[in-house]
Amino acid sequence: MSSCVLRRQIAPIAMIGYFPRGSHRRKSTMSTSQSGAGLSHCSPRRTFLSKLAALGAAGAIPGGLTAQEPKRAPVAARRKPYRIDVHHHLMYPGYLEEIAGRRAGSTFNWSPAMSIEDMDKSGIAASILSLIQPSASIADVEKGRRVARLSNEFCAQLARDYPGRFASFATIPLLDAEGSLKEIEYALDTLKAHGISLMTSYQDKYLGDGAFAPVWEELNRRKAVVYTHPLSPECCRNIKSEVPPAVVEYATDTTRTIASLVFSGTVARYPDIRWIFSHSGGTMPFLLSRFVRQEIDMKEKAAQRMPKVGTDFPFRDGAEEIGGLAAYGFVPSDLRAIERENALRLLPRLSA
Repeated sequence: MSSCVLRRQIAPIAMIGYFPRGSHRRKSTMSTSQSGAGLSHCSPRRTFLSKLAALGAAGAIPGGLTAQEPKRAPVAARRKPYRIDVHHHLMYPGYLEEIAGRRAGSTFNWSPAMSIEDMDKSGIAASILSLIQPSASIADVEKGRRVARLSNEFCAQLARDYPGRFASFATIPLLDAEGSLKEIEYALDTLKAHGISLMTSYQDKYLGDGAFAPVWEELNRRKAVVYTHPLSPECCRNIKSEVPPAVVEYATDTTRTIASLVFSGTVARYPDIRWIFSHSGGTMPFLLSRFVRQEIDMKEKAAQRMPKVGTDFPFRDGAEEIGGLAAYGFVPSDLRAIERENALRLLPRLSA
């Protein structure tokens, strides 16, 4: 049986991890780049799945598999923050009132000053901002365009107000192809966003749906970074009333959208899009054998080339999550790659 060899020349898969309080579980964000040098003999789909397999083999460690839970280490004090956080949320003023019809509460009472304070405590030099759900995943065309534009311009202003500390993954109204293409051009060319932020699903559509082809064509042409974040899909809310939907559905919806991208042929047709899947790629590392029917050689572990830091602020405390990362026992060179260098490979403008 033939196999695709995951070579060191491949642009890295990445995962952005945090270590929850009192648990050995890890949440992370995984990215795959389709530039794949050294895999010319493999199809884009197999390349994509090879990278997902490497994450599953080298980076995903279920709770309970280790003999002893590592002790949480304090965040090391440094004179200058150096970490890069690519999973960091924001809201623009009035967002919750417009989208959810509610006022900001304690968890959602976000401000730039709160982010900067948390970043400084955590040794984070720069955070890539993305709008909290539901973002612009709404059917109302004008409202979706307005949400995207207000969010993207607010992010751009934050980048000007806090130079070097904030960058962004731009929001687009994906259900509106024309509006999405206009916002991609404006956000990437004028506002200088570092990539595009999407939800894992939009009503009954996942990211491999043919309706999104014009958007993928443009993002593929630009070799854009596409960051995905899960939500609780319309299909599966309140299945078990005692279980909050996000507990199960965030991971499951991420896996659904990866499956949609793979089996629809989207990743094969648009190989230059560089994908980031938050929350460890959902359950994908554990279900990969159902996707891959050929042997994959993973002897060259890619763990040190994959991970990135992601705090999920303001839903998590950055210093606590960084402390969990420090406690995990990475050698210094790998820890440095996780905390900064892997992000710079994917987002080189952050080094400017």
